[in-house]
Amino acid sequence: MSETVLARAGASAPRRWMGVAMLALLGGLLVYLALTTPASLGWQAFLLVLGGAALFLATRMHQTSAVVLELTETELRESDGEVIATIEDIKRLNRGALAVKPSNGFTLQLDRAGKGRWIPGIWWRWGKRVGIGGIMPAADTKTMAQMIEQLLAERAGDAP
Repeated sequence: MSETVLARAGASAPRRWMGVAMLALLGGLLVYLALTTPASLGWQAFLLVLGGAALFLATRMHQTSAVVLELTETELRESDGEVIATIEDIKRLNRGALAVKPSNGFTLQLDRAGKGRWIPGIWWRWGKRVGIGGIMPAADTKTMAQMIEQLLAERAGDAP
């Protein structure tokens, strides 16, 4: 962890609270709708499950979204040291308008599949794909994506 950090990305407190508030509001409204609307038992159960899931995600986002992502010359990691991806494992970076990616973010295609993980609003890993973004500012994730592209170009020998 003594390497120089090239870029950092994290969610500010207002962005975190807004994300948590929106999920909690959605969960609360779904539960309220399930309990007050006369409907079939199946429909009420569906709304209760959906509302409970949204409330669970709100608490999970509140607990985990304080993490800051750091990019070094060799890895992308969380501020506590957990490695998300090493630069040598990154095959491709997608951040185009039509790419399937988190809001304000980008996705990485890796050479090797990793253990699935999800930090709501910050990053996720599913097999060989890693998504970075969500409630983080677009400027931070754009800078990080540009730095990763530069590191990939240097690795391929395309950089000046």
